[in-house]
Amino acid sequence: MATKRKLPDNPNSELVDFLHELADYEKNVSRLIHKYNAYRKAASSIAKIDHKIETIKDIKGIEGIGKKIEAKIEQYLSTGKIKKLETNRGDETGAAINQMTRIMGIGPAHANKLVHQEKIKSIDELRSHPKRDQLLNKTQQLGLKYLEEFEQKILRDEMKQMETILLREINAIDDQLKAEIVGSYRRGAAASSDIDVLVTHPTATILPSLLHKIVDTLTKKVHFITDTISIGDSKFMGVCQMNASKLHRRIDIRVFPSEQYYCALLYFTGNDLLNRQMRIVAQEQGYKLNEYSIQKVGSTGVLSKPLPVTSEKDVFDYLQMDYKEPNQRNM
Repeated sequence: MATKRKLPDNPNSELVDFLHELADYEKNVSRLIHKYNAYRKAASSIAKIDHKIETIKDIKGIEGIGKKIEAKIEQYLSTGKIKKLETNRGDETGAAINQMTRIMGIGPAHANKLVHQEKIKSIDELRSHPKRDQLLNKTQQLGLKYLEEFEQKILRDEMKQMETILLREINAIDDQLKAEIVGSYRRGAAASSDIDVLVTHPTATILPSLLHKIVDTLTKKVHFITDTISIGDSKFMGVCQMNASKLHRRIDIRVFPSEQYYCALLYFTGNDLLNRQMRIVAQEQGYKLNEYSIQKVGSTGVLSKPLPVTSEKDVFDYLQMDYKEPNQRNM
């Protein structure tokens, strides 16, 4: 069974956990992505309800909850169980596959291979397997090493402390560098899964060297980064730790030239639902929007040069949408 996600102060966290567990089974075992997406959307809607759900009437009309999922929720409210979930939990092979996919870098295909070909049935068996290092690449080995730590949410107070370290060290390298932690943290979440940092500089040509300087400083000077998964010219993926008393956390650092920065800031702040909505509106209005730019689509399908964007609001304005502050983007 997948480890339950920590949802601080959420009155319906157990129900959200059940929906996530059903979603994971559909993605990893059944390989039915449409059902995975449906359960995830329902869980997201339930997580936004700020009072305890007592009866099925409490979720009537809630977006993302169709009749089949509603029936499962009603079953849970009546009995404290979901029959399909109990059946899934009794599937030892399925449970083993879900166990493997808890590890960073292991998707359903690799999990199936570990379970069916290597006959590995648990995390403990994988850790003690004589061919472990041959079966896992570097990313997966780190995912296994820090599995339980990565599964713990990062509370906002710790995120703020890490933000202080990151901004201090990045600004010390070059005072023209601009950096911001994005994702759920920027949207005001009480807890986050990882740290995602965006960086920009007016001189695009030096961004690759600056990324390497940032990583070098955070690794050697302040010992904040503990492991490197990968590093290129525009993106670093790794592991960090605020100090020896804290847990290891996943961190990504991306650099963007200034003309792309605000499209990237909008995209990586999210949430995913808002991003999808804005891409649909863009398409309807004759634009192409992604994390790099917004471009006008000509009558023959030819894209214009990227339109000037000096703030996130510019993108909303191009699309004739009301601007949403980051803390209003939890759709």
